[in-house]
Amino acid sequence: MVHPLLFLQSFRKFLEPLHIGEAAADAIIYTWLVMIFLLLLSLLATRSLKPVPGGLQNFMEVVVGGIENMIDETMGEKGKPFFPLVATLAIFILVCNLIGLIPGFFPPTANINTTAACAVIVFFSTHFVGIRNHGFHYLKHFLGPVLWLAPLMFFIEVIGHLSRVISLTLRLFGNMNGHELVLMVFFALAPFLIPLIMMVFGVLVSFIQAFVFMLLTMIYIQGSLEEAH
Repeated sequence: MVHPLLFLQSFRKFLEPLHIGEAAADAIIYTWLVMIFLLLLSLLATRSLKPVPGGLQNFMEVVVGGIENMIDETMGEKGKPFFPLVATLAIFILVCNLIGLIPGFFPPTANINTTAACAVIVFFSTHFVGIRNHGFHYLKHFLGPVLWLAPLMFFIEVIGHLSRVISLTLRLFGNMNGHELVLMVFFALAPFLIPLIMMVFGVLVSFIQAFVFMLLTMIYIQGSLEEAH
């Protein structure tokens, strides 16, 4: 059986001709590992579904049920069609965050390319939903309540919507990358007790960042579903 670290080193050598940099290569490698892990987890959880769940099925039902309840409370009945998108982003980001707590592993969300990709998905999904539900009337969201202020409001609203991508990208990247740097410093200075405390703190940060990203995604999509006034 091939050792995981040997596999990672081989994959890095495979990516070297692409000249994408070591940090980007690590992000790609661990992103694929997370996707493979989530795929296997979903297959195992749904392989033999039972009326009375137990074990892994019970755990996954709690996770899925919790996210579904949050969507209902935040978005209402209109939010149910967006459960796959919101849940996928939340679980993917959470696992990406947590994998960095394993010694020798790199969290993909500590690379700005990963967080930017997730933010761009939210951005395009938001406006796709708005156009699909309102047609060209969706442009009223960008024109403001007063007609003579429409050109100025359009410019301000466009900047505001583009800043969402930057905000989602930098918030998640900054927190996860900062935690990685702090953890490495503490491992170098005191490789016993303090890093353990920081790892516990890292679990909390991982859950909070996944929750914030999921919450903002729901708020943005909910905003595109509303009628412009």
